[in-house]
Formats: sequence, structure tokens, C-alpha cells
Amino acid sequence: MNAFSTRRASIEPSSADLAFMWFQRVIAGYCLLFGVLYWIRLIGFHPGSLWRFDLMPIHWQVASVCLAAFFPFAAIGLWMNASWGAVMWFICAVAETTMYLVYPHMFGYRLPIVIAHTAAITIYAALWYLVYRERKAAQED
Repeated sequence: MNAFSTRRASIEPSSADLAFMWFQRVIAGYCLLFGVLYWIRLIGFHPGSLWRFDLMPIHWQVASVCLAAFFPFAAIGLWMNASWGAVMWFICAVAETTMYLVYPHMFGYRLPIVIAHTAAITIYAALWYLVYRERKAAQED
């Protein structure tokens, strides 16, 4: 094996790198969807008392405004594979999980959203660990 083929092999992403990148892009799509849903809630497109900003209780106003801004921002960062995108997504996931688990009397109890966030964070951590382990093994060679 010559130096060029060794260099090329180290430049090409591994299967764990590709899986991690595509998982981030899938999560980016979900973040964009959640962001759009929060914007729909803010502008009052859907009928209902919790679906218009001026009729929402203050706790829903604060949560909706923050998540309507943070979810699309996280989606952009995750799509670009930027480290801050994962941080923003983690903040959004923890915020929604806290809303629905700690304050169900204020926001309701939405177990599917909590399970989805927990599963996504677990898969993200596992894929990140695989990528980290592969890169560490490649550096040792």
C-alpha cells in the first residue's frame, strides 16, 4: 500500500461516520418539523385556545417562543454537522421533556414525545461513541 492509498483511506468517512451524519440529518428534519409546529401554534393557524399566542397562558407563550426559535436553529446546525446544532437540539429535547414530565399540570403529559427524545438522545450518544472509538483506533495505527 502506498502513501496515497493510505491517505485516501483516512480521508473517506467510515460507515459509523456516515450513519452518524445521516442520523443527524434525520433529527434535523424532525427539529424543523417541531419548529414549524411551534410556529403554527404561535401564529394561530390552527383553531383552539392553546393555538393562538394571545390566548395562551404565559407558560405556554414562553415555551412556544423559545422552542419556535431554537428548533429551526438546531435543525440548521444538525444538517451542517456542526457541534452547536447538537447542543441546541439537546437543549430543546431537555426543555420539552421537562415540560411534559415535570410540569404535566401546566403543559400536559405527552409520553410519546418524551420517549422519542430519550430514544434519539440514546442513539445519538451510541453513534457518537462508535465514531469516537473508530477515530481513536485510527490514530493509534
